[in-house]
Amino acid sequence: MVDYDEQDDDQERRIAGVLGSDEVPEVNDKTLIAYLAYLRNNLSFPCFLTGIEDFDWEERYVFGHGSKAEYERLKKSQPSYTDIFELLGFDEEIDQGYGILANAKRVKDKKSFTLPLADLKDRDEHSANYQLLDDYSVWFVNNR
Repeated sequence: MVDYDEQDDDQERRIAGVLGSDEVPEVNDKTLIAYLAYLRNNLSFPCFLTGIEDFDWEERYVFGHGSKAEYERLKKSQPSYTDIFELLGFDEEIDQGYGILANAKRVKDKKSFTLPLADLKDRDEHSANYQLLDDYSVWFVNNR
């Protein structure tokens, strides 16, 4: 049986350690820059990503309010949470609202996108990258 409190404590310790703190700090420019430096030094490439959940633009289609045909048409030019992306790197600028921005190329058609890293996960749940990205997303979503 999994002890979720213990898992949460482990994750909090990892995140605090990334940011050189005893406790998990809030999201701000300084901590985002530190987290970006950590990820640049620790992520392994190639790194293939997909969405954690539907992207903002997809919500109306995923929850049945938009036309399926229109959704399929828009997915050709817009990134979808169901797509597979190759992580190419990161924007130099961070964004308080979106956090670290990932530069990624959609595998199926090679289209490039800049996406909030907190919306993405590694496709391989057993990779070290998966844990690194999950820790970042949990921190970013819960501490801003």
